[in-house]
Amino acid sequence: MSCLAKGSALAHISDTTLGAFAFVPPSEVLNHLIRFLSTWSGTDKLFTLVQYTMKLVAPVLLARARLQHRVGLRKEPTSSVASSFASFSGRIGDFKTLGRFWGLLPILQWMVSLERNPPPTRALLMIERLQGWSMLAYYPLEHLYYLRAHDLIPASIPSITSLLGRTSERIRLNAKSLAMWSCRAWAIYVILQFAHLMEDRKLLLMKEKTLRKGKGVVADDKEDLRNKWDSFWNEIVANSANLPLALHWSFEQGIFISDIWLTVFGFINAVAAFRSGWKATALPSPKLAKANDVAGSDLAVTSEMEETHY
Repeated sequence: MSCLAKGSALAHISDTTLGAFAFVPPSEVLNHLIRFLSTWSGTDKLFTLVQYTMKLVAPVLLARARLQHRVGLRKEPTSSVASSFASFSGRIGDFKTLGRFWGLLPILQWMVSLERNPPPTRALLMIERLQGWSMLAYYPLEHLYYLRAHDLIPASIPSITSLLGRTSERIRLNAKSLAMWSCRAWAIYVILQFAHLMEDRKLLLMKEKTLRKGKGVVADDKEDLRNKWDSFWNEIVANSANLPLALHWSFEQGIFISDIWLTVFGFINAVAAFRSGWKATALPSPKLAKANDVAGSDLAVTSEMEETHY
């Protein structure tokens, strides 16, 4: 065999092995997933969905194992997979809390931008201002809770008067109390979000009425309005799932006896949050690429805070 033939054969082998990905067609789904996961918010939404899916599946697997043990199909009434799911969901929760350590920065950015580019109504401006301040309380309290819960900071810190040398008083840091007050700040945000959505609905109805009366309404305007209504109802679902979670963690004894309700509401919120994030990272049609400053642009303010769970 000539050197030319050998080189051609080697090139063919290389193309069919090392170059095997040439046969894989481009995937818009993969491109969309990369866009979605290229932001911290997208990664957080995906991990939240995985976390609560595992939390939901784990007790089902455990119940199945107990049933199989009862009828003699399993030696032990336990499930190693259920234990792994529960453990991994806990690690995801830990990862998400660590990821929120920089959460205060976009809040500060948002509040500065809010004063320079206010929403279309005075009521929305007031609501978003209050939401911003509630998050300014939430994040430091959560950070302190996490650090104290993992024994990364002492159980008490010097008070201002002790730093000035006037007293020896120290402020006691209780992880449970910090978590509770953190969630109370988050609950304020969630409750205010319902007021926000009521204002959004008014603006959307006004926009809908204008489109009905207007002449020469193009299909893109109608599609844009449909997308805004879709975002509105998705946010209703997400916030409705967040409310019982925020209230439960705002009280020392909680409001639910069984943790299964926390998992169910968490899963509902995770699905809604993932859906909104996925739609937000979809490539817009060329005619809709131009931003619209009507109500719908405010439907998911600071979406990173809306999936906050311990």
